[in-house]
Amino acid sequence: MASRRHGAKQLGPYFRFAVLVLEPFLTVWTRRERRNIEILKADYPPNDGIVVVVNHMSWFDPMNVCHVLWDAGRPPRFLAKDRLFDLPGIGQVLDGAGQIPVYRDSDDPASAIRSAIEAVNNGECIVIYPEGTMTRDPDYWPMKGRSGAAQLGLITGAPVIPMAQWGPQEVIRPYETEFNLFPRKTMQTLVGEPVDLDDLRGKELTADVLHEATERIMAAITALLEELRGEEATAEPLDFREWKAAQESGQPVVRTMARKPRPVSPATKKAATKKAATKKTTPAAKKAATAKKAATAKKSAPKRTTSASSTIKGDNG
Repeated sequence: MASRRHGAKQLGPYFRFAVLVLEPFLTVWTRRERRNIEILKADYPPNDGIVVVVNHMSWFDPMNVCHVLWDAGRPPRFLAKDRLFDLPGIGQVLDGAGQIPVYRDSDDPASAIRSAIEAVNNGECIVIYPEGTMTRDPDYWPMKGRSGAAQLGLITGAPVIPMAQWGPQEVIRPYETEFNLFPRKTMQTLVGEPVDLDDLRGKELTADVLHEATERIMAAITALLEELRGEEATAEPLDFREWKAAQESGQPVVRTMARKPRPVSPATKKAATKKAATKKTTPAAKKAATAKKAATAKKSAPKRTTSASSTIKGDNG
């Protein structure tokens, strides 16, 4: 259990009660495999606020997310539709748990997530499922992302930290009414370095900028999940809007199943180019290249024959 709590001021009574009840339950009834959790524990100037983006595939996985972040000293605050806060009982629980409304009907991106912006600027940990809903992919891969996480990260300048999880779907499969605790399931969690958005910060939040940032965020989450699962995702992620339209029309969704290159940020490209250039100019690399060139030249040179061998060949002809 982390002794330090980053940005824990806004935790409501329902949140603290949930921690008191659920943490012992999850500790006893699930196994845990966590990697790179120290990324979450780091201090991030200027105000220490972070945006955590994670894949969503089960009604159970928010419990795992909360457990991981609470143990890392980062009490999470989730985004929820603003309309839910108006429902009797539910709104009281959401507000009492310190959760944050998203105003989806707003035309201004900053206004739609104004409460989340304020929370991040106050040093809070905001959790976003960038897919917007639980995955409909039959193999549980992340779907195409929505722009909320990109907006929040670019507006606040806070680090956007990707996280992938695998295991909650064994307790509750997507959109199923079940609860399978036995045998005890393992909650695997892998945290990645903050998504590189530096070249996009300070720019106008156009559709192209938000699309590029969202693509990078989803690529980071998918790559982490591929590492957890030990397999590759399909090239083209499922589009929830297309899936929904297909369900209503009765038509199948056509997708590209072959692998395709993931989007790479300019900083990553620059680092790879620099590494390649350094590798080519090292003394060892030069020596190896010279030796290889000499061996190739020797192998391709025509063989020389002596006059004696020519005479013998003529006699036998």
